[in-house]
Amino acid sequence: MKKTKIAYWIITILFAGFMLFSAIPDALNTQDAQAFMNGKLGYPNYISPFLGIAKILGAIAILIPGFPRIKEWAYAGLIFDLLGATYSIVSSGDNGSGLAFMTVIIAVGFTSYALYHKVNKPVLSLAV
Repeated sequence: MKKTKIAYWIITILFAGFMLFSAIPDALNTQDAQAFMNGKLGYPNYISPFLGIAKILGAIAILIPGFPRIKEWAYAGLIFDLLGATYSIVSSGDNGSGLAFMTVIIAVGFTSYALYHKVNKPVLSLAV
């Protein structure tokens, strides 16, 4: 169980770290974020800060112990964000390195989620 818990925290910190580092330029609405979101993907400028703040909150939620329902929603939101980003990248014509990178990050997210449930599985009670 101890190895599983250590693996969970390592994978979760990696996943949350990626989400945080990718969220900061979006939340600050930097020129690079605007150029990518508006120029390459065709999204309006106002969506970038919204997604950035949502990713920051989601990353914080999966790192804070407790709050299982909020964690479930945070994992779902982060995975939806990554799937949407992957679809957008593929739709914009980048089928190579962008797709491979996103697949790895999504796999890390699913691994973190699976380990979260393995570490926090409910203990059966025989009391009636």
